[in-house]
Amino acid sequence: MENLERKTVAILATNGFEESELREPKKALEEAGAEVHIVSLESGEIKSWNEGNWGETYKVDKTLKEVSQENYNALMLPGGVINPDLLRNNEDAVHFVKSFFEHHKPVGAICHGPWLLAEADVLKGRNITSYSSIKTDLINAGANWVDEEVVVDKGLVTSRNPGDLPAFNAKLVEEVYEGKHKGQMA
Repeated sequence: MENLERKTVAILATNGFEESELREPKKALEEAGAEVHIVSLESGEIKSWNEGNWGETYKVDKTLKEVSQENYNALMLPGGVINPDLLRNNEDAVHFVKSFFEHHKPVGAICHGPWLLAEADVLKGRNITSYSSIKTDLINAGANWVDEEVVVDKGLVTSRNPGDLPAFNAKLVEEVYEGKHKGQMA
């Protein structure tokens, strides 16, 4: 496994994120040595969504107003339907996401998380996957959508659903380890 010591990763989330899609990548990144911060719209705690019901709450480490991409080596976007829908309507969240692409940093997004990528206008010509119900949105944003467990395109890692987490986590750790990608552009 790659050693991510001295790497810091932001997980951008708000209420309604799919619990396993935050918990499992966070665990994989931390086990590889990364420092991981949950970044959200407001301080305090955010509530997960788990198997059709509200799940556990998670402590917010930083708010969007306290951070920029300069503080992080990579960004991870969990899914869930509510979480990315709320975030894509927040100008600061969209700018934060886009800034990682502008600085060629790795980004991982799973399930409905790629909705934020469409809103940030960073998908033109990119190969990605996602939860199937947002396929048309991503194609309309310029992406080349494929139905695969995990897709990696120049530092962008995407997966379809919680069943893909083992493959997603392995590729996310690998891309964070590799660092900046020249092809990662807004």
